[in-house]
Amino acid sequence: MRQSLADWERAFAREASLDRRRRDSLRRTAEQRTLKREVERRHKRGSVRFVLLVLTLIMTAAIVIVAMFRTLYLLLG
Repeated sequence: MRQSLADWERAFAREASLDRRRRDSLRRTAEQRTLKREVERRHKRGSVRFVLLVLTLIMTAAIVIVAMFRTLYLLLG
């Protein structure tokens, strides 16, 4: 009886150790996924901001060119 109780205790300790390792592994995996998602979101937001900046610069240049030629037309015409 004592030997089987000792076996039960060892098995329990082994299972508890395995369970702790599994939980730590799952936690690390979840943290890595969270960080990866955050980096992807940050990259996507940066790309959108860059596109908006480029479009703003192009529109500004177009407006300035149109205004300049209209002013030239009015002054010379």
